[in-house]
Formats: sequence, C-alpha cells, structure tokens
Amino acid sequence: MTVLDHFPRRTDWQPRLHRRHEIVTTGGMAGVLRVGAALTTCGYQVHEFVADVQDGVPYGSVTCTVALRADESALFAERLREVPTVIAVEPR
Repeated sequence: MTVLDHFPRRTDWQPRLHRRHEIVTTGGMAGVLRVGAALTTCGYQVHEFVADVQDGVPYGSVTCTVALRADESALFAERLREVPTVIAVEPR
C-alpha cells in the first residue's frame, strides 16, 4: 500500500525537554517576583519554581525547570539577563 501526501512534512520539529536553570537575583523578594513575571510574559512553560531569599543576604536565587527546545536555551538565558535584577543564569 502506498500513501500519497500532498503536503510536505516538517522536518525541523524538536521536542521540548525539561531543563533546569538556576537564576541569581538581587532585590530580595521583588527581584524574584520580577523573574517570575518575565517567565510568564515570555510564555515559557514552567514546571518547577523554587525561590531562596534570605534576610541579610544580598543575593537570592530561583531554581526553575522550564520546557525548552535545544535551540531555545541560549535565547532563554539572554531574555532573563535583560531583567534588571538578574545577575546570572546557569543551566543545571
């Protein structure tokens, strides 16, 4: 049996994998909330979001798991570095 398809198939499809990142922030809880707002605004699928903010410590951190394609990882880090309170974005 032969199947004829008049529409070409996309061959550039890539699966979205759960990728964990650690994001170092300043500004206390407000800085962490800005990261959360940026993730929401950019439309990323966040599966885990853990914030660590301590009194008297100048930096906080967010550990999050985001569904990304392989080619989106660099863009993800670049977009988050544009947030004023973000100091570093590191894949885990």
